[in-house]
Amino acid sequence: AYVAALLAVYFGFSILLNFVIASLFCGGVALLVSFIALRTYEDYFVIVTLGIQIIAFSIMNNWIELTNGPLGITNIPDVGWLPNQFFFMSFAVLVAGSLYFLLWRLSHSAWVLNLRGIRDDEVLMQSMGKPVRKIKIVTFTLSAMTASAAGVLYAHYTSYIDPTSFTIHESIYILAIIIIGGLGNLHGAFFAAVFMVLLPEILRFIGLPDAMGANIRQMIYGALLVCVILWKSFLEPSEHTTKALEEKAKPFSPNRS
Repeated sequence: AYVAALLAVYFGFSILLNFVIASLFCGGVALLVSFIALRTYEDYFVIVTLGIQIIAFSIMNNWIELTNGPLGITNIPDVGWLPNQFFFMSFAVLVAGSLYFLLWRLSHSAWVLNLRGIRDDEVLMQSMGKPVRKIKIVTFTLSAMTASAAGVLYAHYTSYIDPTSFTIHESIYILAIIIIGGLGNLHGAFFAAVFMVLLPEILRFIGLPDAMGANIRQMIYGALLVCVILWKSFLEPSEHTTKALEEKAKPFSPNRS
């Protein structure tokens, strides 16, 4: 988001060009970070990446000359060839749908089986001769490049960004979406994102008293999240899908019919 905002404000770059530059920038940063973060495992990896996010937040909040610090970046140009919010929404849906399709295709390839194998038993994958470190670095980099599209859309839509939009709370929010949707489940992540976005808005219309409405909404919100997590097996990949992927990844044998 900050890359797109800076390029649009200071250089007048279009949103399409910002998509390319922001994805390359985020991919490059992720590649550098991966050499440090991917030396750790499991919970330690999460701690390292959260620490890096805090460093990034501090840079955005204190590098006044570049990011304008806590005041943020204003007057980000809108997309001239998208005359109103409906067209921008349609464009955002097109971008999200394209990325979703690419990720869906990737999830039906042998690559995802390598990722699941690394998740379940990294030592076993290494003993099988799989380039575990290379797979993790490529996946980490591609994830950052994909996420950059959301930042570009956000910056051009709001016309204003500041560091408070990218705190650790946002990371926890995204992590909650992944947990609710189910690890390794693309469709589940989509429906979980829709649920997480719409639920707080729906709770605004249940007619709670003004004095305690906000607190009660948060309690209902938390309770529903717990219920969904307990029920998230509904969103997990089916056994049929998993077996189909494993069958597809098996090497060809003349004896197989």
